[in-house]
Amino acid sequence: MSRPSPEPVQIIKKRRDSALEALVGGIPYVSYLGIRFERRGDELTGILPFDDKLIGNPMLPALHGGVTAAFLETTASIALAWSRLWQEVESGEVDPDSLDPTSLPRMPKTIDFTVDYLRSGLPRDAYARARIVRSGRRYASVQVDGWQDNRDRLYASASGHFVMPQGRDD
Repeated sequence: MSRPSPEPVQIIKKRRDSALEALVGGIPYVSYLGIRFERRGDELTGILPFDDKLIGNPMLPALHGGVTAAFLETTASIALAWSRLWQEVESGEVDPDSLDPTSLPRMPKTIDFTVDYLRSGLPRDAYARARIVRSGRRYASVQVDGWQDNRDRLYASASGHFVMPQGRDD
């Protein structure tokens, strides 16, 4: 019995990147803020490129607290949705080339989201990474860390709880 040859790495990477692009592209606020995501395997890092419109206090200057909260919450939500979509793409249930805003999986809904502002967000790029603490069929808990120049020197941290969608059509 012969085994089928594995797919080339470039095709696998393209399929994963297409799925992530479709997922992130389905949220208009993400593009307004300029948030993008880098993927390393199944791990995502959110990137918020600096823009003058993100400044809340021009006297300091500091990133607006609402922008920071939105960035962290978006990172958590995308991480949860990506963890589900990743499984579907890898199992072949979903063809990433056929994903568009109408066929994307439903996003998790926020129950609560608490942000700890540890220091002022400086006028430079920010990064965030979410860690899924618990993810069940109905409920998920996520911890998110935000940093700028040094990952060990966080400027914000957050924890959130989400209701997970039951299916694509629910």
